[in-house]
Amino acid sequence: MSVQKKKRMLGLLGLFTLLVVFLSGCSTKPVTANSTGFWDHYIVWNFSRAIVWLSDLFNGSYGVGIIIFTIIIRVIILPLMQYQMNSSRKMMDIQPQMKALQTKYSSRDIDTQQKLQAEMSKLYKDAGVHPFASMLPLLVQMPVLIALYQAIQRTSVLRSGTFLWMELGHSDPYFILPILAALFTFATSKLTMMGQVQQSGFQSALMVWGMPIMILFMAISLPSALAVYWVVTNAFSVGQTLLLMNPFKLRAEREAKERKKRKLQRQLAKARRGKKRKRK
Repeated sequence: MSVQKKKRMLGLLGLFTLLVVFLSGCSTKPVTANSTGFWDHYIVWNFSRAIVWLSDLFNGSYGVGIIIFTIIIRVIILPLMQYQMNSSRKMMDIQPQMKALQTKYSSRDIDTQQKLQAEMSKLYKDAGVHPFASMLPLLVQMPVLIALYQAIQRTSVLRSGTFLWMELGHSDPYFILPILAALFTFATSKLTMMGQVQQSGFQSALMVWGMPIMILFMAISLPSALAVYWVVTNAFSVGQTLLLMNPFKLRAEREAKERKKRKLQRQLAKARRGKKRKRK
């Protein structure tokens, strides 16, 4: 696994750890229109009001309110997700060059690794790729998750609200939503990896299984309202990946390019053989 990918995975793990620690220490003081401070008054209180208002549109179903709220959030951050996916596609396109650089600078001494990092940075710049673009959606969604958690926990009607078999302020007793959230996360990761040009066994396993496992354990321990959010947002991600970065389409395009390249090489080889015969 490359240094940049290791850093991204460590960054994701760190962000999720930070999220768990932060949520475990969040205030439980009720949030109202009289709450003070930018975070409580303008963020958490407005999240609470928006979810309640959306729920009232659907006969007071707070679970449906959270689902609609989640879809709205996903639509708002869609341009950011599009940017992230475009960056990921560019990253896929330069994977052969990245592999060539890693082979060229395979020595582990400091000077060689510094040269590798310099060459990689130049490659990223020339291709218009930001190696940490994949973390931007997570960085944006973390405050949303924290605000949603606080809106649920600090609004009595939401905390005591029910949806299907669950109390939204408590974890899913049957683990159904955590499992669904993990499955949709797995599907998104798997579809993304399917579009990769080159895959190593350990790297693929880490990317495909790491995030779903983290989502599963977090959804099991946190309020089911967050599990509803994760199910909806990751189901949205599956559809978005199939629509914007369909791995089956990417593979077909890549195979077509390879066939064209091989055909051109055969034609060039045939032309060279023809020239040699003429010289004789």
